[in-house]
Amino acid sequence: MYHVLTDQDIEKLVSMKSIVGAIERTFEEQANGTLVSPPRFRLETEQGDLVFTAGAATAIEKVIGFRVYDTYTNDLDGHEQLVCVFDSDTGVFKGIVIGNLLGAVRTGAIGGVAIKSMARTDAERLAVIGTGVQARTQLEAAVAVRDIKHVRVFSRNQENREAFAAQMMNQLEVEVVAVDSPKNCIRGADIVICATNSGTPVFDAEWLQPGVHINTVGPKSIKRHEVPIELGVRSSVIATDSIEQLKAYPTPHFLVGTPDEDRIIQLSEVVAGKTLGRKGQDDITLFCSVGLAGTEVVVANEIMKEAVDKE
Repeated sequence: MYHVLTDQDIEKLVSMKSIVGAIERTFEEQANGTLVSPPRFRLETEQGDLVFTAGAATAIEKVIGFRVYDTYTNDLDGHEQLVCVFDSDTGVFKGIVIGNLLGAVRTGAIGGVAIKSMARTDAERLAVIGTGVQARTQLEAAVAVRDIKHVRVFSRNQENREAFAAQMMNQLEVEVVAVDSPKNCIRGADIVICATNSGTPVFDAEWLQPGVHINTVGPKSIKRHEVPIELGVRSSVIATDSIEQLKAYPTPHFLVGTPDEDRIIQLSEVVAGKTLGRKGQDDITLFCSVGLAGTEVVVANEIMKEAVDKE
């Protein structure tokens, strides 16, 4: 018996708190050496590529599998991600998830774990720059791990930011206000989420107040990055979900080759209590999301468990 799930199923089944919990357990496996998570690899052709991420969480979650997506640039229907899940003890096929939403849920939950591990415990004011699906799932996860009282959101498109504010305020029952500039968005924030497609920094590091935590999930290469390089210098703690992946990009990560590269720590070390996510209330902390292989498989498995409970 196996499951075949789609984006429509995920919309009905996902509990962000349970997904954040599953991702947190996966980071514990990474810290304890029971997570297999190699860098992604590509099958390249002249027309486009297939990109694979594969992983196994063998101690707690007991799953193994892979995700595959394409880089073809045409506008044809049918560009879907696939996530296949197997039992890591027996090799038995558990199911497949077809669609693009799972990846955003996974990235959002990773961001939620970063906020839980690195943001101040009293953080309640949150800024979101970006209004796409990644911004939505990042915000959902933040609200799942912190008692957020007020959210400001900015994007360059006024209609998009106002629609995002209305939708998320209704969904999360938290005050969400659309603002007209990134500076007004970030001013006074305890947590900043950057989830844009911008190839140039969307804010100035000097706008940040002491004690703020930042998640960046958008462009992150030396050629295109949504946060300023100076943020590395200002951050007391810099974490990522996979140092191996961060250093494996064909175009280097924006912190690779800077003096801050050697200060980057694994988020799993913080989750497992082996190091601190922040040293003081006034620390500025930064999480660079790069994609930890195997987490898509864990999330797919968690959603399949929800499907069983609903049957």
